[in-house]
Amino acid sequence: MNKYALPEISDNVFWVGIKDWNRRLFDALIPLPQGTSYNAYLVKGTQKIALIDSVNPGFEKELKNKIEQLSELKDIDYVIMNHAEPDHSASIKYIMDLAPRSMLVASEKGAKMAGLYFDIPQDRMIIVKDGDVLDLGGKTLKFVEAPWLHWPETMFTFLVEDRILFTCDFFGAHTAFGFYDDEVDDLISLAKRYFGEIMMPFRKLAKKGLEKAKELDPLIVAPSHGPMYRNPDRIFKAHEAWTSGETKEKVIVLYVTMWNSTENMVKAMVETLLSEGIEVCVYNLTNADLGDIAKDLVDSRGIVLGTPTVLGGMHPFAIYASNVFKILRPPTKYAVALSSYGWGGGAINQLQKLLEPSSMEIVGALEVNGPGREDDFNKVRELGMELAAKIKGE
Repeated sequence: MNKYALPEISDNVFWVGIKDWNRRLFDALIPLPQGTSYNAYLVKGTQKIALIDSVNPGFEKELKNKIEQLSELKDIDYVIMNHAEPDHSASIKYIMDLAPRSMLVASEKGAKMAGLYFDIPQDRMIIVKDGDVLDLGGKTLKFVEAPWLHWPETMFTFLVEDRILFTCDFFGAHTAFGFYDDEVDDLISLAKRYFGEIMMPFRKLAKKGLEKAKELDPLIVAPSHGPMYRNPDRIFKAHEAWTSGETKEKVIVLYVTMWNSTENMVKAMVETLLSEGIEVCVYNLTNADLGDIAKDLVDSRGIVLGTPTVLGGMHPFAIYASNVFKILRPPTKYAVALSSYGWGGGAINQLQKLLEPSSMEIVGALEVNGPGREDDFNKVRELGMELAAKIKGE
């Protein structure tokens, strides 16, 4: 059997998770350039033992082996389920079958999900509410409701004596590198990317979750993806900006082009914005990483969407990007739509209709027939100046 690296993050508190170095896609949607981790934690009190969260399907035996390096599996008394999504909870039944006296601890909604998804019987569940505690003997677990971070049943678990806050998906980052925050140089960028992908649609509730976390004053924040934070203020400060919807003098440009007409419009727009001192992030949708787009949407004040017309409507990649934008609900204030067409238009109307239901101000929309002439590009530049003025006027 392998001898596993199982960091003891505090006295008798161990990381027993999985580093999935090879995973490259999450939810059939989110790219994982650095893989990810599924963090689980073993807490050993003088009287009871608790496992906090579990791991992704396929890693059950490795989790079992890691636990057995520290304790007899049969001695586990509690399995804490902070969140019911399978990457954190699918291994619960496997563990509980091998630990016959163990009880599942979950929120009321979490318990219902555990029964539905994982066939955990009700007589093996303990339902906890906000502020409830569980005594392990010298180790007290306190439960904090944190709904919609990012499912309705989510909760935090706080280890009172050691001041460790287990937050499941909140404060996470998709990377398999490092055990602690100070071991990963680009962690805040990765955490921002993760926030944009997962938490941005729930920004208002994330702000409440952040306040609850800060009130507990943890020494260590232990999420279920990515490194643990020995310096919680680092991730708290970042989340203060992200959850409040703070934006920069920054524009994200998402476009697709077929015969370069739309791309030439985009180039004119980008150069105009740059000349006005606006930060610009440009993504060609044919090769863009969705995670990078989500990261830059977190604090972009403006967005430019560019698409050619395809059979009377938007290019499919542009439709996809527009729908992703609507789903993620970023704090973007201003939008510009650019389009080109050959023998027939239509994309610009469809794009405007997609943008209208949002709270953004549509600064302008421009459609060009053919490759574009100097008059067309002058109109793009004028629109760029107008967008820049809006961005800087915030």
